[in-house]
Amino acid sequence: MRTRPQVAIAHDYLTQRGGAERVVLAMVKAFPDAPIYTTLYDHDETYSDFAACDVRTSWLNRIGLFRRSHRLALPLLPFAASSMRVDADVVLVSSSGWAHGFRTKGRKVVYCYSPPRWLYQTAQYLGDHPSRLSSTALSVMSPFLRRWDRWAARSVDEYISISAVAQTRILAAYGLDSRVVPAPRPDTGVHEPTPMDEVVAWLGGRSFELCVSRLLPYKNVDVVVDAYTHEPERRLIVVGRGPEKSSLMARATPNVLFLENIAEGELAWLYELTTALVTVSYEDFGLTPLEAASFGKPSIVLRWGGFIETMVEGVTAVFVESPHAEDIRAALGQVDAHEWDAEMIREHADRYSEGVFIEAIRDIVKAHQNAR
Repeated sequence: MRTRPQVAIAHDYLTQRGGAERVVLAMVKAFPDAPIYTTLYDHDETYSDFAACDVRTSWLNRIGLFRRSHRLALPLLPFAASSMRVDADVVLVSSSGWAHGFRTKGRKVVYCYSPPRWLYQTAQYLGDHPSRLSSTALSVMSPFLRRWDRWAARSVDEYISISAVAQTRILAAYGLDSRVVPAPRPDTGVHEPTPMDEVVAWLGGRSFELCVSRLLPYKNVDVVVDAYTHEPERRLIVVGRGPEKSSLMARATPNVLFLENIAEGELAWLYELTTALVTVSYEDFGLTPLEAASFGKPSIVLRWGGFIETMVEGVTAVFVESPHAEDIRAALGQVDAHEWDAEMIREHADRYSEGVFIEAIRDIVKAHQNAR
């Protein structure tokens, strides 16, 4: 009698709501019987869909402080990851830093968002004003973490990269080739738009732009917020959480509203009503412009990384050359002046549907099952 699953899914940690966690949910749709292995899991802080999954955690999960803030667990995460044993024919790994180090007797296929930013793009990850504690911790631990990371990479049977940018970084960090499979945009049509009375009152009938992002230095949400300082008639809604929230709220003017932990239906409502999405982060892929596009809405994006691959200038987006407030203000004027074709934008988003991703990832896993 067969006792082990054919396919298992692995992910770094399920303690937040972001693009990587959405990809894991798409993997679950591809392999609904697969258990999910992860170092940390906080069901209140990630997507509620995971509550119906078979989630298996490391010993680190017993410590509530780390579930609430995985960054504090940095010194222990290599040991927690190395202690994970996944018994499956094929382990489909979603990772940008830890889950590629989970141990298995089966084949390991890693869907990689990027080799760890804190190791290979440290300055960008920490931002212009990193805390002394963060800088010191990374400086002290980096040699060990690089050795561990490259050891983990050598245990992988195949790397799949989310974009050409990630593909280049995987080659530079590990000397390994990979194929590109774009991430799926979320299936936004399954959520009924749910109005938010407090937002309606705050808007007072005005239009608004939307920024959906984790609040981290490399996401450049600060310059998006600054762009509205001299645009008092415009409104910006920022959806997200992260360590930068307090400083962002302190610099924001009254025409910027911050929201976090909102329901999927509420986010769908915001996308349905917004004028445009604004995101000028350094993304290896960037799901939110595709999410906005599925509602027929354009985006303002940085001419960098994954945005260059997924967005079409003048069709789905306005590009800015640098993450500066004045560039964003100029782009807002271009959004206002341009006549956007909502149907054409939706058609572009459909090229990145969950169905396309699921078919591609199933084919890859099937090839590894046949290779055993």
